[in-house]
Amino acid sequence: MRPAGALRLDHRVNRFEPFPRFFGIEIIKPGRFGHVGCAAKVGRVSSEFENFRSRNPVRTSAVVELLPAERDIRIFQRRAPLSESSMQKHDACIVVVDKEQAEQRLTKLPYGAAWQRLYREAKARGPVSILSARLSADASPMVVALAKPSSSAFERLALATRIWKELAAVSGAKVLLATQGLDATHSAAMLEALTAAALAATAPMPVIKSKTPKAPEPPQLTLSGDGPDIDTDLSIAIDRGNHLARWLTTLPPNVLHTASYRKALRDLAKREGWAFSFLDEKALRKLNAGAFLAVTRANEHRDAGIVRLRYRANGDAARKKLALVGKGICFDTGGINLKPHKSMYQMHEDMQGSAVAVGTLLALSRLNVPYDIDCWLAITENQIGPNAFRPQEVVRAANGTTIQVAHSDAEGRMVLADTLTIASREQPDLIIDFATLTGSCVTALTERYCGAFTNRPEWHGAIESAGRESGERVWPFPMDEDFDSDLESSIADVLQCTPDSKGDHILAARFLNRFVPAEIPWIHIDLAAGNRPGGLAHVPTDFTGFGVRYTAQLLLEQDVLSGGRMKRARRE
Repeated sequence: MRPAGALRLDHRVNRFEPFPRFFGIEIIKPGRFGHVGCAAKVGRVSSEFENFRSRNPVRTSAVVELLPAERDIRIFQRRAPLSESSMQKHDACIVVVDKEQAEQRLTKLPYGAAWQRLYREAKARGPVSILSARLSADASPMVVALAKPSSSAFERLALATRIWKELAAVSGAKVLLATQGLDATHSAAMLEALTAAALAATAPMPVIKSKTPKAPEPPQLTLSGDGPDIDTDLSIAIDRGNHLARWLTTLPPNVLHTASYRKALRDLAKREGWAFSFLDEKALRKLNAGAFLAVTRANEHRDAGIVRLRYRANGDAARKKLALVGKGICFDTGGINLKPHKSMYQMHEDMQGSAVAVGTLLALSRLNVPYDIDCWLAITENQIGPNAFRPQEVVRAANGTTIQVAHSDAEGRMVLADTLTIASREQPDLIIDFATLTGSCVTALTERYCGAFTNRPEWHGAIESAGRESGERVWPFPMDEDFDSDLESSIADVLQCTPDSKGDHILAARFLNRFVPAEIPWIHIDLAAGNRPGGLAHVPTDFTGFGVRYTAQLLLEQDVLSGGRMKRARRE
């Protein structure tokens, strides 16, 4: 839920052996698997889901793939002087130079006199950051951008987005991305930002029209700079994860609902070599997951539950365990406390936390990280109806905590409570959850940052630094124990939320803290930046998929999981 107020509130995958269904849990066991190659593979709806669709034409009237086609991304890196000849071998060209030495650097570029003239003309009209022209004999588009050496990761990504938009390269173009005169560190960072922006901008999103436009082909990128080669495997993995998150979030609610979402995740698990299991409502009742089941009561279809996806690292040695948790409300009406029109309009996005979690899993597994990952996705709808849960009900969560319901539109913390409890029973070394949880976090930060909360306050520096260095910025909020006094209940162990809007993002985190044992490190990301009109940083779409890039930085560079920089293995 993203409430208005605090309370509105491939090489291949094979040998899969289906196991019987028991105790409400369906299991798929993966065989051997390797790196998924570049050939286009699309997650398709299973025959079981096709049967479901024939029985439920209203919910699945639109035809669109549930999973994005895997793009053939090709990135080359070269070390050669920038010349007219090298530019003319490409369909388009981008060059980034030092803004503080603009005139000097421009004269050393191919077509330097022309660039210097264009710069002086533009400077006479105001500040200059981007120049564009068609100077070569074949009139291919060229963009020269001026970047500050002191620019932050976010500023580099935002500039890269503007550059790519200005270039307006044709689909599948061969594009040269180059730097000139930048120091080694800045050169590598700028090329990475340009790569991220190019991939994000050309990632197709779902389109359901009578005449479906042809999906854009990814550009073929050649990187040329003065610094070390960038980690293109990392760039591609993060892009694939972010693309998946944005695609899933964009799908309409009659296409991506609780049944079809589960089928899409099962197909993805088969493709990637993950184990898949599903705790349905029957299984959740056996686990006494009363908080989750309260939310599912009004659903027309009994398809809700918790999906578990399991990635296991290679080798038999003892290794760390990571749990990713995501809120997957496929549509949020607000329940009995019904949302108004404007607040409900985009509530198909309320599953973005789960999309970011599975996108992060995809990125990390493609990188062959040397730790195990369990991804827990809380999938349901929050519907209105005679069986909907109501304010003042008292329900018991899976860890035994009783909860006094205050507002039906605070359903996200209810489903996360039981999902966090169940995930914690596996004793992971770290839990990270993602959720579009509170409107108050948007009020506090706007859609430029996400809120971060943790039961390890000594991690605040690393958490904030990961955001600053990735360009997906977060701000750590306090979680002192005295906030709990606002959630005291005379009839239950805890009040779900308060009747006013004060600090609900903090109170929601304190509420969730009760469902994670203190000995397990936990980070909660409130996705305030999950939806920003016009996009954010390198992502041009409103739904940003925020969190995949951030979490990769947090785990691979800050490495809060292992206490030192993670040396990931590479797949051959």
